[in-house]
Amino acid sequence: MSSRGLVWSGSVLVVLAVAAVGGAYWQYPDFFQPPTVTTGVAVLGPVSEAVYGTGTVEPERWAKVVPLQRRRLVELCRCEGQAVKAGQVLGRQDDAEEVSALHELEINNDQLARDLDRASRDRDKSEAQKTEYEQRSTQFEQSKSRMSAQKARIDSLVLRAPLDGMVLRRDGEVGEIVGPTEVLFWVGPPTPMQVVAEINEEEITRIAAGQKAFLRSEAFSAQALRATVSQITPKGDPTRKTFRVYLRLPPDTPLRIGMTVEVNIIYREKAAAVVVPAEAVASNAVQVVSGGKIQRVPVTVGVRGSRNVEIIGDVSKDTTVLSPARADLADGTRVRVENVAARPAAPAAPAEVAPPVPSPALDRAPAAAVVVSAADADDAVISAAISAHVDSVVNDARRNVGKYR
Repeated sequence: MSSRGLVWSGSVLVVLAVAAVGGAYWQYPDFFQPPTVTTGVAVLGPVSEAVYGTGTVEPERWAKVVPLQRRRLVELCRCEGQAVKAGQVLGRQDDAEEVSALHELEINNDQLARDLDRASRDRDKSEAQKTEYEQRSTQFEQSKSRMSAQKARIDSLVLRAPLDGMVLRRDGEVGEIVGPTEVLFWVGPPTPMQVVAEINEEEITRIAAGQKAFLRSEAFSAQALRATVSQITPKGDPTRKTFRVYLRLPPDTPLRIGMTVEVNIIYREKAAAVVVPAEAVASNAVQVVSGGKIQRVPVTVGVRGSRNVEIIGDVSKDTTVLSPARADLADGTRVRVENVAARPAAPAAPAEVAPPVPSPALDRAPAAAVVVSAADADDAVISAAISAHVDSVVNDARRNVGKYR
């Protein structure tokens, strides 16, 4: 074949090859383009680790008023919300039977007193009279003791305030028959208030007096509620597998006595931590995007959450990482970024972290969790940020507990 024919044949082959490649590119464009990935941004911020529990708002000092005997109510004050003094009468039970018995004892006592008086005048006449005087004296003393006991029984039917304070609540109505199992009054100073929380026994070793806590209440879902651990009950409940923890509330708390709250006690804090989306971490590593290529960087996971986690390693803030991680892409693979997640604004949208595996404990569901503490800023911003943190903590704890029920 001549050289001219070879050139023509080569040109045809080139054209065919170009056409084939063009057709393949048109039919399978992804094969010739870098894979498309989504990314997130590592953020630097303070994080805190907390223990989750539930509790009830109560006054620090209060007492229940319970009848000692089962009797019908004949008097009951309308005094909810009113100040009372210790010993003030709040109600009475029917004491007709006891009063009648006391009247009989008083009549008998009067007769014994007269008999004793006569025996007293004659006791020096003979030994028999002296013996009779001693017997009359003993009977008279016994009668006085019975009268005192009967008066005490009548007095026990009077319901009195056990301490100075306010009638926080009143139950029962005149005419009802009540006994030692019914609480008729709750009495005590309305302030200061505290939260009595139940904490899982596996988490109680992390709690200490003085630790701060974030509270969540459905009644004040938009407010940041705070408290401080004041006391831990030394003995736990082996049936419920919980310990009782007392948290002191600030004087300006909007919470009311009897409300239920979800408690997040902060037991560990870090001033600065690198946080990335949870889905960016796979096999203890993240894939960093630099210069259009990916590089696998080993990391250690610290505080872990459902959406974000703390990572410890050679990753700095503002680093772009694959989110979610792509195990199918090797180091050095060129990629095309579809989007870069916007950098969260601090402190309104900080990273939140979830609890480690909790132990189920009735409906309390205590669990460790993590929140991000708010930086110094306007009160409104702080309030919104902490509320968001607490919502995240509670949701994480609820999800984890649900897995193990």
